[in-house]
Amino acid sequence: MIRVIIPYHLKTLAQVTGEVQLDVPTPVTLRSVLDSLESRYPMLRGTIRDHTTGKRRDFIRFYACEQDFSNEPPDTPLPEKIATSAEPLLIIGAIAGG
Repeated sequence: MIRVIIPYHLKTLAQVTGEVQLDVPTPVTLRSVLDSLESRYPMLRGTIRDHTTGKRRDFIRFYACEQDFSNEPPDTPLPEKIATSAEPLLIIGAIAGG
């Protein structure tokens, strides 16, 4: 099981509370986690990454073990602590302003 924390507005859309737990095939990568998340919660398709390109949406960030994985290739393996469910993957809605 992989633990994932998603932003409040996506929790509302998916009708979940707290963190999400997913069965993710190995190797555990950002792509495999997002594939599992979108498979389990189809209403989230297109909200985190683009339907066509698979590219991360602007203002969405990915953190694993206090490291920013937002600009890493989607098939980069996530840390062991994520794969073993010791820590959650954080999907954060970034805020911009001036």
